[in-house]
Amino acid sequence: MMRKYCKAYYVRDLRKFKGWKEKTENLRKEKKVVDGQEVEVSRDLTDDDFLYIHENFVVTDGIFSDKNIIFDDVTEEWKKFCIEELKFEIPDFEAVEVSEKKEGTDKKA
Repeated sequence: MMRKYCKAYYVRDLRKFKGWKEKTENLRKEKKVVDGQEVEVSRDLTDDDFLYIHENFVVTDGIFSDKNIIFDDVTEEWKKFCIEELKFEIPDFEAVEVSEKKEGTDKKA
C-alpha cells in the first residue's frame, strides 16, 4: 500500500540550502478581522515557521503535496541536502505493518 508522507522542518533549516528559493506568493493566507470583517492577508515567512518536505522532495506550506508549493526545484543537490543535512527519511511503512502482523500472530499462538 502506497502512503503519502511529509515531515515538518523549521524554515531556518531549509534556508541553509545554497539553492533555496522561496515562492512566497504561494504561502497560505492568514485570516484577520479588519473593521469587523474577516479578510485573508498575506503573511511573512519567518525562520521559526514550519514548512513540509514531501516524499518527492517538494516543500509546501501545509501537509498537502499539491497546494501552497514553496520550493519545487528538486535537484540531486537538494535531495542530498535533505537526506544528509536534514536527515529526511521516508519510513518503511511496509516493514512496520509486517512486524505488527507478526506480533499479532505470535500473541494468538
